[in-house]
Amino acid sequence: IATRKSALALWQANHVQALLSDAHADIEIELVKIVTEGDRILDRPLSEIGGKGLFLKELERAMLDGKADLAVHSMKDVPAMMAAGLVLDAVLPRANPYDALVSRHDKLLSELPAGSVIGTSSLRRRSQLLALRPDLVVTDLRGNVDTRLRKLDEGQYDAIILACAGLQRLGLGERITETLQLPDWLPASTQGIIGLQCREDDSLTRSLIEPLADNDAMVVASAERAVARVLEATCQVPLAVHAVLENGVVTLKSQVSSLDGKETVRAAGEAPAIDAIVLGEKIAAELLKNGAGKIISSLP
Repeated sequence: IATRKSALALWQANHVQALLSDAHADIEIELVKIVTEGDRILDRPLSEIGGKGLFLKELERAMLDGKADLAVHSMKDVPAMMAAGLVLDAVLPRANPYDALVSRHDKLLSELPAGSVIGTSSLRRRSQLLALRPDLVVTDLRGNVDTRLRKLDEGQYDAIILACAGLQRLGLGERITETLQLPDWLPASTQGIIGLQCREDDSLTRSLIEPLADNDAMVVASAERAVARVLEATCQVPLAVHAVLENGVVTLKSQVSSLDGKETVRAAGEAPAIDAIVLGEKIAAELLKNGAGKIISSLP
């Protein structure tokens, strides 16, 4: 299993290792720990250096070179268009999809004083923050979860925004001051979902991970990723999208915002689970029709 070396990446890889060991009694599993370009470049925003795909390239190369059979990813880091020769056959059940506000003095977003400094590396989070609280100062924040929390505790920020799932997986759920969620806040596409990627021609690995696949999570992931794919959205685009599957019906909400939060284009809809991808494409087309293309083309 190819994995990054961060605490969260290792938690995810070890979790998949345990699941595979439970599913296959005689399997032997080794973790191949890789430092990616995204881990090495910490002095610039992700949107400036090529996006979250930087966390994947070395892991994908390890599989294509035969040094690893499987990679474990946070799905929100996986670009809508993957490297040729690789497939993402299985995703695990979705954890908490929402964002967490972690503040130094346990203040909710609405309670933070004007001028408070909020740290985030996400353009999506930045735009939603400024839409709700234009009086806040939003500054860039890079590094793994531990590094980000340390910078907060040192007083470099008054609050930071992280994914609930990452904090909870690392046993840090008690650090969450407030869960930012609907109707005022939408998460990133596929946030909270772990994906399993392997070579397309590796039928053995594909069969081994099959018992781990969660069909419901794959349905909502497919809908959300379809929106991102049509919009050609990377982390340079402030796209928020969230799908829910209930009783065989997918409900999808999405929005694209300007970086200052002053302009937001929204679209929503629902469809049978079998049409999840079509629904995502339809919602993306509606966003473009309503002006999302203009916002995206104006981004630096």
